[in-house]
Amino acid sequence: MRTPDYTPLCWRKSSHSDDTGGACVELADLDGGVAVRDSKDPEGPQLVFGTADWGTFARRVKEGRLDL
Repeated sequence: MRTPDYTPLCWRKSSHSDDTGGACVELADLDGGVAVRDSKDPEGPQLVFGTADWGTFARRVKEGRLDL
């Protein structure tokens, strides 16, 4: 399976990220979903979520249901 090229996307850093080198993620809107990547490794792996799945994931994070 061919990996899509998401480099032309408009990536934005999470509002919860800072410039201290900590845990930072970037998001990019896709047609029908969201792409997510590590801001420290922009050439690395990217996760793609459908709109409904991203909404479920974000809601669970905000509720603290995915805390380690």
